[in-house]
Parts: sequence; structure tokens; C-alpha cells
Amino acid sequence: MTRTHPSLVGTLLERRYRVDRLLAHGGMSSVYRGTDTRLDRPVAIKIMDPRFADDRSFVDRFVREAQSAAQLHHPHVVAVHDQGFDLPPGAESGLAFLVMELVDGGTLRDLLDEKGPLDIALALSVAEPVLSALAAAHQAGLVHRDVKPENVLIGRSGQTGGAVKVADFGLVRAVASAGTTSSSVILGTVAYLSPEQVETGSASSRGDVYSAGILLYEMLTGQVPYTGDTAISVAYRHVNDDVPRPSELRPDLPPALDDLITRATRRDPALRPADAGEFLTELTAVRAQLGLLPVTVPIPVSRGQGDVADTERTLPRIPQVLPDTEKTMPVHRPNATRALSHPGTPPPGLTQQIPPVRPPRRRSEPEPEKKPVDNRKKFAIIAGAVLLFGGLVTAFVFMLTDTGGDKTASVPHLVGLNQAAAGDALRAVKLNPQFSQEYDNTVPSNTVLRAEPAEGTPLQPNSTVSVVLSKGRPVVPDIRPGTALPDAEQAIKTAKLTPARGTDDYDAEVPQGAVIRTEPSAGSQLNIGGQVTIIVSKGPIPLPPVPDVTGRSKDEAFQLLQQAGFEPFQAGEEFKQDVPGGAVTRTDPPANSTAKEKRIGVFVNNAVQVPDVRFRSFDDAQKILEQAGLKADRDGGRGRGNGGGFDFVFNQDPQPGTFVQKGSKVKLKGFGG
Repeated sequence: MTRTHPSLVGTLLERRYRVDRLLAHGGMSSVYRGTDTRLDRPVAIKIMDPRFADDRSFVDRFVREAQSAAQLHHPHVVAVHDQGFDLPPGAESGLAFLVMELVDGGTLRDLLDEKGPLDIALALSVAEPVLSALAAAHQAGLVHRDVKPENVLIGRSGQTGGAVKVADFGLVRAVASAGTTSSSVILGTVAYLSPEQVETGSASSRGDVYSAGILLYEMLTGQVPYTGDTAISVAYRHVNDDVPRPSELRPDLPPALDDLITRATRRDPALRPADAGEFLTELTAVRAQLGLLPVTVPIPVSRGQGDVADTERTLPRIPQVLPDTEKTMPVHRPNATRALSHPGTPPPGLTQQIPPVRPPRRRSEPEPEKKPVDNRKKFAIIAGAVLLFGGLVTAFVFMLTDTGGDKTASVPHLVGLNQAAAGDALRAVKLNPQFSQEYDNTVPSNTVLRAEPAEGTPLQPNSTVSVVLSKGRPVVPDIRPGTALPDAEQAIKTAKLTPARGTDDYDAEVPQGAVIRTEPSAGSQLNIGGQVTIIVSKGPIPLPPVPDVTGRSKDEAFQLLQQAGFEPFQAGEEFKQDVPGGAVTRTDPPANSTAKEKRIGVFVNNAVQVPDVRFRSFDDAQKILEQAGLKADRDGGRGRGNGGGFDFVFNQDPQPGTFVQKGSKVKLKGFGG
């Protein structure tokens, strides 16, 4: 009997992790929102069922798998922060728990429940991060073993859209090591299990590829390939049937994507991509071939399934039919679970609880009390008899119903059903659905609008019925900045909306004539024909005329140009007679002109101001001029030694203070010269 704990809300695990609120609960674990009081951050705390804490094999495996999962540092993997054990007050046994990154949002299951089949671009935008996370795990030698929508979380990231993350790496393997094999243990999801997991319990990267292929199949078609009344019947089909092409349910699926999903879900592991990395590479190539851009993943509204943990929503539980010594693989699926064995598992009608088989007793051994008898032979005989009887009944019914070939089937009531229910209803009367979609302002997405032929029309078996599904209200397409105006208008029209030209606006990044944005923004829902306003770029804001900075110092000119929004740089030096040395002579583009770009070249005057060397000796005057970058012309020596004993400069040309070009000559004249 499963032991229970009192409410754990408010409990402080290991004096650090406070349990705040129950998020989800199932047969294997409960997930709580909690707080790491040491780091003051919100966390998710997954607390395993108490019966596992007493199992040494589980504890050892739990620690190892938690340590391995904690090594996965990847943006699309739910981070494992810590693992531990604690004994809360009043509890009969200890608790094994994981402390993980808290992802605020919902799961892929919530998104599928909300939207039904996803658009191809959206499905790929979910599948790619999932495969990226699995590829990182496979490269690290880890296998997830339980890829399904409930383990794909979509949480908030930045201002818009959701971040896709994969949870529960290694948890299935840890629980599989526990000694318990009762039918209450939930260890896998049968709808997504690979054939080799069902047959032998073996798990590999190719098994994760198979599960990811089923995941992509469901995202695109709105349903898993196999359903049944029992998990055994579903598992049997995984082992013995080829997964049908998703294009059978969604005819508009591109052949390249259809082929890739079909290869990823082959029964023979060798025919699948070797690992998630190879699968991701091929999927990315298909996206490029289709010309699809990534889209924002909407954050689903969590259904608040506090009674079922996200790792344990499964199909109906199956009682154990093989002894513990047989190779088994525990599995689970929303509202169904159990350990499945090889294809010899009995049909759904024989899934009754059978006592475990014991080895044959030696003659010398006393008869042990209350030991169940070996029922395997008996079981095999019964199973064979039932299968034979079922075959005879089926043949008899077939003969009764197929005489003459004139048996007809009526189109059942389909309007108002979702895609999965409509498909089941048609196949139940041996008719084939062919789905298409159109927008509708009032009918929810993925709901049947009409069928052709109409309800009640008699048809021959295997006839095709065209079923039109609602796509819901149109959604404003994601038109990226820089998109050409005709392309944007066509995308809006394709979405059954009406494009309208808004007031153009300046934009420094978007070229003139291209789209800046739409109003309302991408993802907004409108009625059919609703107006979407397109804002087109006028290019960058026009620059003002170039300021006239001629004659100003270089520093002052740079400051004035920067204040006007330009980016000045020194373009060179030149001589100008009427401008002081070191001052600006001109700009390029010139002053008062309209610049096409912000960079403005500034030219500086390299003129030299002639120093005053009058009444200095000729030798001193010559030195002063040379230091100023000029040359001394001593007037051929005239004016020196004129008998008066005067050996100094009496006059000069050019006059002191005059601006001349660097290297110019200055004539020096003596007294009487």
C-alpha cells in the first residue's frame, strides 16, 4: 500500500528549499513551486513518491542520474540545480527530491490542446529546440527515454514568445532501477515508445529520435499515430506496424517533411537518423528548402492539472502479465501506463492480473505455502484459443457483411467535432477522411465546419469524405522589418486579411520603401477581412545642412558638427591665406550643403604666422624663423657692416604677424638696406 505524507506546503527541505504550492501530482512524483531560501530564487521541486526512497537501487540511480542531468548546460534543457533526501516532521519515510529551474508557462500538451494541429513553421520552431536539447544529451552520452508533449515546457523568454525546454532527463532510468514492478508504477508513455523499448526495454539515441518523430507527427496532425483501448494494444502496433505517413492525415504536408518524419519513425532503428543531432541537421535543411523562417512560439495557458504530474499523464494502466525475471520496459501515456514486454503480450481482452510465475519445484523440496502456480503454458493456450476464436468470428462477420459488395456506410455527424474525433468517427464506419482548413470568425480552431458529402449521405466503404476544419480567426502574419511591401501585402492577403498603407515613418535601419512594422502586431487575431496597416520606411531621418565652421579652431569645429548630428573627422591639411594657422579652411561636404551621410571631413590650415625678428642679429633672426618652419633670406648680405657697426635686422618682408605657407622665405634687411 502506498504511503502518504501530510501536506508538504510550507516544509523546508534540507533547511533550504521551501515548498510553496503544488503544481502537479501523479503516481510517481509531485511537483511543487518552491523557493531556494539561500539564493532567494523561485524553483521547481519534484518530490518522488515515498516508496522509492526505501529502494536502494533507486536511490543510487537517482543520485547518478541527477548528477548526469545537472551536467547538461543547454538553453533548451530544464536545468537541474540540486538533488537531496529529507525526512519532514510527521513523515513515515524520507523524501527523494530534485530541485530544478522553474519554467513559468505551460507544456506542449497545453499548446496542442489549445490549438490542435500546428502550422508547419510553428511545429518546426518547437521541434528544433527539442532536438537541440536531445542532441546535447546524446553528445554527453545521455538518453532521455521519455520524449513526449508533457515533458516539453514552454515558458516566458524576453518580451514576447516562449522558450522551449525539455524536462526530466534521466528520471525514467532512475525509476526503472527500482525493485517495484506493480501496475501502479508509471515509467514511460506508450504512445511515444520505440519498438525496441517495447520489445526489450533497451533505450538509445535512436529511440529518442523515434519518440521525437512521433512528437512532430502529433504536432502536425493533431493526433498520435496509434490509439487504443489499452496500452498493450498501442504497444503492439508500435512493434508490428509501420507508422503511417503524416500526409495521410494532412495532405498539404510538404513531401520532404513527410519523408523525414517517416524515416525518423521506422521500426528498424538502423533506418532512422543516428541521433538527435543528425535529425536536427536534416530538419534544418528541410526548413531551408521550404523557405520557412522561425516563428515565435506562443506561451500556452497551463491547464492547471494539479492532479497529474506532467511526467506521468498516460493511457489506462495495464496490469503486469510477465514475471519480474522477464525483460520489460515500463511505459506510460496520458491516462495509461505500465511495464510492457515483447510482442507476445496478450490481446486487450486478456489483460487480466496473472500471478507471478515461480521456477519448477524440486521433488525433494517441500511444497511452499500459498505459492502461485506456473500459468505460462496455460496462459499461452488460452491466448491462442482466444486469438483463433477471434479470427473465426472476424471471418464470419466479414462473410456476412461483404456479400454482394452493396453494403453502404452513411456519413456520420461530424460538425462540431475536433479533427481526431472526426477521423475516428469516419474510420469507424469504414470511410476515409480528407482534411482541409479555412478561417472562421466564430468556430474554434480544429473544429469541423462542414463535411462533403453531408451527414447521412450513403457511401461505399473506403470512400473519401472531405472534412473542412476551422482555423479560427485569422492571425496577423509575422512580417519582419525590411520585408518588401508587395511581399507583406501578399502575406496579409493569404491570411484572409486586408492590407492598408499607413503613414510612412523614418527608420535608420530599414531601407526606404521596405516595411517597418504592422498595426496590429504579428500574432494578433482579427475577423476575416480585418484591416492590417503597414508602416513603410522613409529611410533615415534627413540630416540638417552642414554647419559653416570655416575659420574656427579644430576642437570648436568638431564640437559644432557633433551637436548637429554629424561625425567629423580630420581629412587633411592645406594652406589658406586668410585663415589663421590651425583653423578650419573648409569641410567636405561643404558648408550649408545637404550631406548624404553623417561623416564630415574637416580640413585644417597649415599656415605659419611670421614672427617679429626686427632689431635682432641676423643669426638670431635666422634661428627664430627656422624654428617657425620658415626660411631666412638675408638679402644677399646687404645691410650688414655698413660702417656704422650695426649688424641687426632693421626690416623684414613679410611683415610680422602675416600668415604664410610653411617653408616660405622671409627677407631680412639691415640698417640702410
